[in-house]
Amino acid sequence: MINSGKLAGRTIFITGASRGIGKAIALKAAQDGANIVIAAKTAEPHPKLPGTIYTAAKEIEDAGGKALPCVVDVREESQVTAAVENAVKKFGGIDIVVNNASAINLTGTLETDMKRYDLMHNINTRGTFLVSKVCLPYLKKSPSPHILNLSPPLTMTPHWFRDHVAYTMAKYGMSMCVLGMAEEFRNDKIAVNALWPKTAIHTAAIEMLTGPDSGRHSRKPEIVADAAYAIFCRDPANSKNTGNFYIDEDVLKEEGLSQVQLDQYACDPSNKDNLMPDFFLDGYTTHNVGTGAKEFHEKQNKTSSESSKSAAPSGGSVQGIFNAIEANLSNELVSKTQAIFQFNVTGSEEGIWFVDLKSGSGAAGKGKPSSTPDATLTMDSKNFFEMFSGKLKPAAAFMTGKLKISGNLQKAMKLEKLMGALKAKL
Repeated sequence: MINSGKLAGRTIFITGASRGIGKAIALKAAQDGANIVIAAKTAEPHPKLPGTIYTAAKEIEDAGGKALPCVVDVREESQVTAAVENAVKKFGGIDIVVNNASAINLTGTLETDMKRYDLMHNINTRGTFLVSKVCLPYLKKSPSPHILNLSPPLTMTPHWFRDHVAYTMAKYGMSMCVLGMAEEFRNDKIAVNALWPKTAIHTAAIEMLTGPDSGRHSRKPEIVADAAYAIFCRDPANSKNTGNFYIDEDVLKEEGLSQVQLDQYACDPSNKDNLMPDFFLDGYTTHNVGTGAKEFHEKQNKTSSESSKSAAPSGGSVQGIFNAIEANLSNELVSKTQAIFQFNVTGSEEGIWFVDLKSGSGAAGKGKPSSTPDATLTMDSKNFFEMFSGKLKPAAAFMTGKLKISGNLQKAMKLEKLMGALKAKL
């Protein structure tokens, strides 16, 4: 997306801007000549992650902007307040706030220690609230004020809570800030919105979490940066431009980008049709609180109902799972899936199994499939059992490195249809 110059001279306060999506947004705005406040913790090089607030500042200035690097832990009110005051002193005010800083830990309730719980809630929810609160008096004085939270659409689909309720609560806390502040500051003409990626975004942090292969199934951070830029260029006084839960791809389509142009954001252009969907987006519809759209959509409600009725497969073992799969094969399932899967199971029940959902009424069993698999999935037998018994979502397993996938990722994700077809109980 080409820069328009509309952000020239604007001051943008971005948390977590030393790397990843935060830095990409900063660099995009810098091309207009914007002033960027880099509010992040990394002053010294991280042993595993590249970039500091100072290296980011140099990149911003090289791109045409002005930079103010500030050491900020968003959990510390004094540090946030000092950074905001320094920004106002240097640049004269604040026009845009980007709440990007976030912590992630995809664990179930019993596996989540309270230190990690507190970290996620203090950075994600409390940090977003705090930064917004301290910046709001200055945003009220801006001719074009925006707050943008990097957080997902609010949906109450149970499976987004079941596998990692602590993380979901923390991210939804950021989204609830959008829900409330958009209405609270509507008369002040401050646009408050959320932005979330449709696909996985490749950053150094994600690569450290999931391994180098994640880049093949991800888009570049620039797609989120371009979407954020488009949002900032919209008139905050227009009631349609506040209270939205935007999806990056949808924003850019609204700006006139074609599918061919969107394909250019893929990290691996040869794999542009095989991207990993991001969290929280099954059956999503863009939700606009500003115009009073329905809180929860029919498809999400249907998913919630079906999820509450889901049952685990029988057998209590990997072989039991495949017995249940074989018993639930159907022409309909084959028609919807059209894929062959090979499962390389490690751990206590090591072995190779297959599911053929490409011809007839399907087949499943031990050993390699008779035809080349569309996707090969590798995981420990414990995680495998949890995934097929509904305790571990495939997307979460993949993003946390518990599930390795080679071949066609999109077809691998269709396994959720297979899991939904399992009716027997353990």
